[in-house]
Amino acid sequence: MHLTKRFFTMNALAVLLSVGLTVLAVIIFVAAYTKVFGREAETKEFQKAFEVRAAISEIKREAQPLKFEQLLDTKFQQELANRINALDASAIILKNREVVYATQNFNRIDIERSLMLSDNEATRDEVELAGKTYMITRVDYKVPAGDPGVLLLLAPIKLKTNVFMVLGIFTVSVFTVVFLLTNFWVSYRFSRGIISPISRLKAAANKISEGDLSQGIAEEGEGEVRELCRTLELMRIKLKESVYMQQKYDDNRKFLVSSISHDLKTPVTSIKGYIEGIIDGVAKTPEKMDEYLETARSKAILVNAMIDDLLLYSKLDLNQLPYHFEKSDLASYFEDCVADHKYEYEKANLSLSLINELNEPVKVLIDRERLKRVIQNILDNAMTYVEKADGKIEIILRETRTSAIIEIKDNGKGIPENKLPHIFERFYQVDPSRKIGSGLGLAIAKQIIEGHEGKIWAKSAVGEGTQIMISLKKF
Repeated sequence: MHLTKRFFTMNALAVLLSVGLTVLAVIIFVAAYTKVFGREAETKEFQKAFEVRAAISEIKREAQPLKFEQLLDTKFQQELANRINALDASAIILKNREVVYATQNFNRIDIERSLMLSDNEATRDEVELAGKTYMITRVDYKVPAGDPGVLLLLAPIKLKTNVFMVLGIFTVSVFTVVFLLTNFWVSYRFSRGIISPISRLKAAANKISEGDLSQGIAEEGEGEVRELCRTLELMRIKLKESVYMQQKYDDNRKFLVSSISHDLKTPVTSIKGYIEGIIDGVAKTPEKMDEYLETARSKAILVNAMIDDLLLYSKLDLNQLPYHFEKSDLASYFEDCVADHKYEYEKANLSLSLINELNEPVKVLIDRERLKRVIQNILDNAMTYVEKADGKIEIILRETRTSAIIEIKDNGKGIPENKLPHIFERFYQVDPSRKIGSGLGLAIAKQIIEGHEGKIWAKSAVGEGTQIMISLKKF
């Protein structure tokens, strides 16, 4: 529920609750007052008032069938006076708005007021005369001369003003107290549901502004406040991820600069040395000069490859390299891979073969170019460490119920057990004395395979060779 609706609803409930409790309290007060301070007296007063009203009505009923001349009879007036005085009431007989007979003297203004308030169209049966409240009723007559005749009957109504005053004060007091308590309750509820969470949000926002993103923001409060908590928590998470990525980027950049400085120093120094040898005339013969230039060219190619690997790994590490996945047949894809590298391996007197152990065609979702880079890096490592005499690399395709398994196996010298867990780390060299490549080949392969939601691991035994295993989800 929105805060505005919730606020209106709770305040309306507070008012209704205050009114209900006040009514209940008044009922209890009246009952208690009647019981404690004169239930019998109150009953008698009500009974007397009822009897007076009934008697006045009886006099009116008896006077209605009479003629106006009968009202002027002394005997009738005497009987009327006795009955009226017994009720502590008053009777006035008027002809043409002039007083003919009255059991009690009233001034002209009060009489005119009584006539006006008691005519046939009036809805009131009470009138205040000389500071007293009277119940009023009348009987109209037609006089032969054409003048109107009226019999007014007035009975005083005694109100216990002190009781009603106490009741009024009690009612106002109870309503005020109950209303204040219910409003305090509403304020307390809003304090718990709105003010307290907002105070905690303010403290959390201050910490975020100071750079402290470690503490989470709990979803609490009602309606928009809870949504605000959720939004700020998402903002905190995004900021934390952004800060983490920025720190990772900075660390990666520093590491890359340091690695470039270190790893490029050797080939650049070598290139510089060979070029200086040509300039200084060390390479005097054309054959020697060609040898120096070819060596410098190969070192430049190595530098270029190292820079490409560094940039590629940096993009992969920061998830800045997009993938273009497509469903491909696993066997057909690796047949193409073997065909692409066949000539290179034959030139190096090495054997490269594909062993398909799949029972049926298997489809995998891959980025063909990125996965080709993975196979290229693994095969390059295998070519480096196998013996040239009987070097053999096999690509074996297998499957499980949910995964396709690619095993790239060589018969090289193998990797020591203590170094095997580190081969997928960046810039790691199994044999530091043989500084070949950037040291990022398997690290790049691991990043790309994980980008395919796959797994890559290695098995190796010294003197028996190495197997690089890749697991991809089947589709």
